[in-house]
Amino acid sequence: MMKVVIIEDEFLTAQRLDGMLNKYDDTIEVQAILPSVADSVQWFKQNEGTELVFMDIHLEDGQCFQIFDTINMELPVIFTTAYDEYMIKAFKVNSIDYLMKPINFDELVKAIEKFKKWHNSTSNHENQSDGLGQLLQSLQPPTNQHKSRFLISLGSRLKTIEIDEVQYFYSADKITFLVTTDNHRYPVEFSLDKLVAMLNPAYFFRINRQTIVKLGAIVAIHVYPKGKLKVDVQPAFKEELFVSLDRVAEFKEWLGK
Repeated sequence: MMKVVIIEDEFLTAQRLDGMLNKYDDTIEVQAILPSVADSVQWFKQNEGTELVFMDIHLEDGQCFQIFDTINMELPVIFTTAYDEYMIKAFKVNSIDYLMKPINFDELVKAIEKFKKWHNSTSNHENQSDGLGQLLQSLQPPTNQHKSRFLISLGSRLKTIEIDEVQYFYSADKITFLVTTDNHRYPVEFSLDKLVAMLNPAYFFRINRQTIVKLGAIVAIHVYPKGKLKVDVQPAFKEELFVSLDRVAEFKEWLGK
């Protein structure tokens, strides 16, 4: 018997999905139908045993990704949504599949079978989350390949930004932005920590907790007392950029490579 949770703020949609799950396998137990981020966080804090989550992206009090930001949730997820613009963000978390509404029964069956295949492949592991990590890793580019472009969501449109156009990245208000050579700013769906692993270290360096700069974007470096360094970039940043003191030595080594 499989135990699942449905996170969906549209009651009729949730009931339809419940019925489709029962049609697929009447032994499936729907433990809860949750309409909001707050309800979901509270429920998972108090309950265990769930094997699979069906999760809508737009909930009554925000986006479902806030759940992952609030609790350490390692359960596999099948996303169900009417919007395809969040697909990339969905695969950053514990995604098994991404189903577009209205959900097609055959597509639902394929998604569940995909989950079962993953679940069976991890049954010999001591920790099931290890298998999930392997699945998520398989969705990422090979580690020996560096990011060559970024897909940007602009409302109902998608835009690609080539890495050669990027001058630097910075974070503000928990959002990561890239800035291009022509001084356009775009949000990206990656944290600076993840970007460090994606970018070619020969050309990009994280000078502090909030900023990653490209070598070609640096137009001047100013030396201050006690070894402090200030970096000027083009296009100009809205604030002064300083290299963290614990990164100064590594930064100088990077400049001299």
